[in-house]
Amino acid sequence: MKRLSILGSTGSIGRSALQIAARFPDRFAVQALAAHRNVALLSEQIRTFRPEAAAVGDQKAASELAAGLPPGLRTRIFCGEEGYRRVAAWESADVILNAVVGAAGLLPTLAAVEAGKTVAIANKETLVMAGGIVTRQAAARGARLLPVDSEHSAVFQCLEGRPPSELERILLTASGGPFRDRSAESLERVTPEEALRHPNWSMGPKITVDSATLMNKGLEVIEAMRLFSVPAEKIEVVIHPQSIVHSMVAFRDGSVMAQMGVPEMAAAIAYALSHPERLPLGQPLPAFGRGLTLSFSAPEPERFPCLALALEAARCGGTAPAVLNAANEVAVGAFLSRRIGFNDIARVVEYALRRQPAGNGESLEAVLAADREARVAAREWIDTHRA
Repeated sequence: MKRLSILGSTGSIGRSALQIAARFPDRFAVQALAAHRNVALLSEQIRTFRPEAAAVGDQKAASELAAGLPPGLRTRIFCGEEGYRRVAAWESADVILNAVVGAAGLLPTLAAVEAGKTVAIANKETLVMAGGIVTRQAAARGARLLPVDSEHSAVFQCLEGRPPSELERILLTASGGPFRDRSAESLERVTPEEALRHPNWSMGPKITVDSATLMNKGLEVIEAMRLFSVPAEKIEVVIHPQSIVHSMVAFRDGSVMAQMGVPEMAAAIAYALSHPERLPLGQPLPAFGRGLTLSFSAPEPERFPCLALALEAARCGGTAPAVLNAANEVAVGAFLSRRIGFNDIARVVEYALRRQPAGNGESLEAVLAADREARVAAREWIDTHRA
């Protein structure tokens, strides 16, 4: 029996994880939940799973949540940063699924690692911002980091049981998003509604926009560097519109191993939660016998400047990835609220990177300071140039 704490339980990954837990009650028990402000859904989840603890973003949400729960339910309610950390390190939980969006996931991940938990990590920003700190702490505390992103789960599965010396290259696949065939010039007129229409995947707004700019893939390159201890030069991004090959690994003898499946997150989530077992999910197989075509190409830098900026930050190291991530979070929020255009996202990120030379990212204080300063720089650009 795996005992779970799920952070971001009301988001798409959190909801999928709870569906898996409900399907396999003999394998999973939900001990703790955390959500930001979706009190109505969190209340419903608490009624269903009866966890020992739950956390929300602030005291107002905590009061609302507590008032709406039935008498006699013994779920303890926490709030704010401290509440998230407590749920992440909840004593009776073995596996912590961190599906929080953005930089807010960093401190809970560190709390779980400090407690020696197994962390199923769907919050890529944690490893982008402070991957070296997190992985060193995990090694020191005996904590495990298991990838939930389909791409990193694919690489993890391909590498299982293989010595690191055999690895030649990681090939991260990207659908190319909704704009892979549009000219760079036409992207100036993209609306939030268009950017949110991903052709293959159903995700939250922030990650969907990141997929449209290919920033998501750049962040995944940095995440892969941390998870698999490889330099940026050994990671290649490949456009694969069908999203059937979730990623590939090339070995030193020229062999390439791919992990394939339909474009659905359930298998990757379930594998992180149940590892090393595979659950009978009943997922459909790709339509191999019905004319399925798989195609691959290189991303075009002029169409996806965010990817180029992410790769630059990956090569710079230090606090550059934290700056990249923070500026991008601010820029995507401004785009979704129509204060800047789609192509401005890359301009905001580039401005922040140029304003703030990469510092030493070996301490949490330095990373958090870089994050704060990058957000200031990003807002400065937006206030000066916004539509």
